[in-house]
This record gives sequence, structure tokens and C-alpha cells, in this order.
Amino acid sequence: MRSWILKTEPSEYSFERLMAEGRTRWDGITNNLALLHLRAMRRGDRAIVYHTGDERSAVGTSLITRDPYPDPNAGNPRILVVDVEAGEPFPKSVPLDVFRREPLLATTDLVRISRLSIVPITDEQWSLVERLAGVRPRRKARRARV
Repeated sequence: MRSWILKTEPSEYSFERLMAEGRTRWDGITNNLALLHLRAMRRGDRAIVYHTGDERSAVGTSLITRDPYPDPNAGNPRILVVDVEAGEPFPKSVPLDVFRREPLLATTDLVRISRLSIVPITDEQWSLVERLAGVRPRRKARRARV
């Protein structure tokens, strides 16, 4: 399983809309490097949804539910899409300023290549974003004593 950041302009397609719809086709990717990242996505990968524009914040999580496939509306087999399912909203958003200030997050392509709409992140970076967003760590299930 890999981890990603998916950027979206909230006036075009917001995380709230993804939550309301439950799932969507993630399309509109034409940048070559972003397409390379999209090609590397697999069903079961997780993603942080990041709002661009005036908001510039990580706002919630999502799950890749289908391997990349040609965009049926693009007319070009090189243009791919994935299907995405809504995860959970963050208790509080994580603004771009925080990404820039945190040494671990400052190395992400979100900060380094700001125009890129899909960027990979490490598990360690994912955990830090969740911690900064106020996501409580999941407890491990206890085994019942016999």
C-alpha cells in the first residue's frame, strides 16, 4: 500500500462533495509527472485530499478503489483515472504553512513542486499529517482472555 496526496480545487470538486457522493472517478490529470504517479496507484492505496486555491489545506482521507484505467471521456488512452472512495474528514485542516514549517513535510512534492496535482508521501509523513490534523491514533484490538 502506498500513500498519496490528491489536490483539488474545492470550487470544482470539494472533499465535502466526495463525502456526500461516497466515491468518484478522479480525473482531469494531464501533467506528465502527475500521470506517472497516477499510473503507480493501486487499489487499496490511501490518499489525503488537499484543497487548493484560497484554502490550501489537507482536509481528509480517501481510498483508491480501482487501479488506473483510461479516462473514458478523454479520447486519449494515455490519460488515466482512478476511482476514489471518501474516507474521513480531518478534525482540523492542515494548512500549507504547516507543511512548509515541518521539516518532514517540507520535503514533499506538495511543497517542492506546487503545481503537481498528485504527489506521493511516506508513511511517516502520513502519520505526521494525521497527528497535526488531530486524528487520534487507532487502538490495537485486545485479545480476549480465555
